[in-house]
Amino acid sequence: MRQTALFGKTLRTAPKDEQSVNAQLLERGGYVQKLMAGVYSYLPLGFQVLKRIEAIIREEMESIGAQELLLPALHPKENWVVTGRWSGPDPLYRVQDESGREFALGSTHEEIITPLVGRDIASYRDLPFALYQFQTKFRAELRAKSGVLRGREFIMKDLYSFHASEADLDSYYDKVLAVYRRIFERTGIGEATLLTYASGGTFAKYSHEFQTLTAAGEDTIYVCDTCHLAINEEILADQPACPTCKAPTAGLRREKAIEVGNIFKLKTKYSAPFAVHYTDEHGVAQPVIMGCYGIGLGRLMGAIVEVHHNDAGIIWPAAVAPFDCHVIAVGGDATILSAAEQLYNELRQRGVRVLLDDRDLTAGAKFADADLIGIPLRLVVSAKTIAAGKHELRNRATDETEMIAADRVVAEVVRRTLGV
Repeated sequence: MRQTALFGKTLRTAPKDEQSVNAQLLERGGYVQKLMAGVYSYLPLGFQVLKRIEAIIREEMESIGAQELLLPALHPKENWVVTGRWSGPDPLYRVQDESGREFALGSTHEEIITPLVGRDIASYRDLPFALYQFQTKFRAELRAKSGVLRGREFIMKDLYSFHASEADLDSYYDKVLAVYRRIFERTGIGEATLLTYASGGTFAKYSHEFQTLTAAGEDTIYVCDTCHLAINEEILADQPACPTCKAPTAGLRREKAIEVGNIFKLKTKYSAPFAVHYTDEHGVAQPVIMGCYGIGLGRLMGAIVEVHHNDAGIIWPAAVAPFDCHVIAVGGDATILSAAEQLYNELRQRGVRVLLDDRDLTAGAKFADADLIGIPLRLVVSAKTIAAGKHELRNRATDETEMIAADRVVAEVVRRTLGV
C-alpha cells in the first residue's frame, strides 16, 4: 500500500474528548474515527488489525473443533421474554417498528442460538458440538468510555458449546481455557494477561475472566504471585483464600486491569427455558448443557495498544500489525523514489506486507508518523543510504537500528517478518 493512497490521515494532537491512551493513539494514527461516544469507525489501518486478530482467533477456534456461523443482530422480543431478560437489567437497545412490534439489538446471542440448535438435537449421539461467530453487538452503556474498551457497538467473537454431561462441559471448558491463553500470547499480551476468578452467578461457583494488567483498566483484580492467577474484586469478600494455591486473599496484590475475554459454564440456564433436550442412552429426555466463551475484538485491540506503546506512538506486536514493514523514502529525488519502489515491490513479491511512505513530506514528519502508526520494522531509503550501499532498518519495539547492505536487506526483512 502506498501511503499517498491510504485513506485515513494522522493527527498531530490527540482529540480533546479522549482521555484513554488507546483512543488517543488509534485516532491520531488513523486507525479509528469516533462517530459518537462508544461508537467508532474502523479505517483501513484499524480494519487490518481487526482482521489479523480475527484470523488468530479463528485458527484457535478451529483447533478445538468449533464451527463458524453467523447469527442475526436483530432479535425478536419473544426470545428475550422466554429467558426473562427482556425486562431484566441487561443493557439492551429495544426498538420498535411501525407496526408496534418490538425487537432487541443483540447484546449477546444465547436467546438466538439456543432455540436454533434445539431443532437439530435429538439424542446424545448429536452431542457435543460447538458453534462460534464474529458479530456486531449492541449494549446500552450509560457511560461509554475508555475508547474502544467500552463501546455501545462492537465486534465480538462468541463461542457456544453444547454437551450431554457436566463432565464433558468441564473437559471442553479446559480446552477453551488453553486456547484463550494461546490467543492472548499470539496477540502479544500473554505476559500481562491473567486468568481471573469471577462470580459464577446462581449456577456455578466461578466463571473465569482474562484480565490484562494496565493502569488504564476499569476492573480491580487481586493477583496471587504464587500461582500467577487473580480474583476479581466482586467476589473477593466471599473468597478468603486463592482458589488454586490457598494463599490468603488478604496478601494478594491489588491491580487495575482490562477484561479481554470471559468464559462461563451456563449449564441449563438457557436450554431449560427453551426446552432444548436430548434423549440419553436409556431413552430419557435430558436438558442440554451449555458453555459460552467471549472475546471482544475491539476491546482486545485497545488492550494491545494500552500495553504496547510509548510516548511516540503505538508499538504493534508483529502478529497483529497492519503491515510488516514501513518503507520510507526520504527526499523527493527520483533516484530515492525509484530505490524505495524497488524495495517495496521486491518485498511484496516475497510475501511481506508493506506500507510505502511516498508522501512529499519532511523526514521528521515521516519518522514521527512511522512511530505513531507503529509498524514493527522501518526501512529508510535516502540519498545517504544509497551512497553508502546500505539501507537503515529499525525495530520499532527495541529501537535498534542497523545499516544493512542493499543487496541483503530484502532477505533480512523477509527473515525477520516471515521467518524464512
